[in-house]
Amino acid sequence: MRDVASAAGVSPKTVSNVVNDYVHVRPETRALVQQYVQELGYRPQAVGRQLRRGRTGAIVLAVPRIDMPYFADLAALLVSAARERGLTVVIEQTDGDIERERAVAAGSPVRYADALIFSPLSMPPSELAAPRHDTPMVLLGEHSTAAEADRVGIDSVAIGTTATTHLAGTGRRRIAMVGHQHSRSKSAMEQRVLGYTRGLEQAGLPVDRTLIRTVREWDRQNGADAVDALLAEHPDVDAVFAANDVLAIGALRSLHRNGRRVPDDVAVVGVDDVPECRFATPTLTTVAIDRAFVAESALELATSRLADPDLPPRSKTTPHHLVVREST
Repeated sequence: MRDVASAAGVSPKTVSNVVNDYVHVRPETRALVQQYVQELGYRPQAVGRQLRRGRTGAIVLAVPRIDMPYFADLAALLVSAARERGLTVVIEQTDGDIERERAVAAGSPVRYADALIFSPLSMPPSELAAPRHDTPMVLLGEHSTAAEADRVGIDSVAIGTTATTHLAGTGRRRIAMVGHQHSRSKSAMEQRVLGYTRGLEQAGLPVDRTLIRTVREWDRQNGADAVDALLAEHPDVDAVFAANDVLAIGALRSLHRNGRRVPDDVAVVGVDDVPECRFATPTLTTVAIDRAFVAESALELATSRLADPDLPPRSKTTPHHLVVREST
């Protein structure tokens, strides 16, 4: 900036005014400064300028695993929505590790970010409810009791009920659920199991806890392994509700390997409606979660909080709907 000012015969403040598009600069002075900006190849350092204004233009998205289709798609949608607002998204992967999540909630990766959009996997709601830093935080998911934070929620009880009711409505009577976990405090898992049991009760079917299968992670291999074990113990199972689509895709593989026809012998429903559902064999019935709504709502909550820090905590619930495909 000093080099441009010296070449143009003006003060560094005048150069700053031109670079920042302040209106009170004479046209001939503006043209002269812009000429030397071009000739000298001057590029303002964006972070420094934004820090002086109290903003960096960066939003942190913290998710358990970016290689999971749901979070990959959500990240892409958030990046696009942020770009339209002139913002940049920085992605932090926590691996669902509680200590990494605590570091995120405490502000470790957000020192230079304007806001944090956070999808915790292991932190209990009681910890999430306690404010840790001045950076606005928007929670994603099922953490309904964390009332002190802005939140874009998902009604996983209704999702589990929708999936199970659909399976019962197709005449299935031995409906298993894959996706329970012991290892971590997982609101999504707990609520989807609750929705599954409610769906059975509404259909007049007994709740057989041996048909609720525990997995280590919500991924394809664990889905396949869980259904292998399920079929060995309960060969009469005629439907599987998987807590997410990648578990369901693993279930499809196991059923094929074990000689079960889908949907003739066993029907399968997942959750999320990730792109793989449309290309699986057979195509996968799922409860679709509106990820575009999640991205847009989270960004709106974050940016409005920046504009008015005194707003009360707000909550939005993400729409979902059943998408029926070949697997049922």
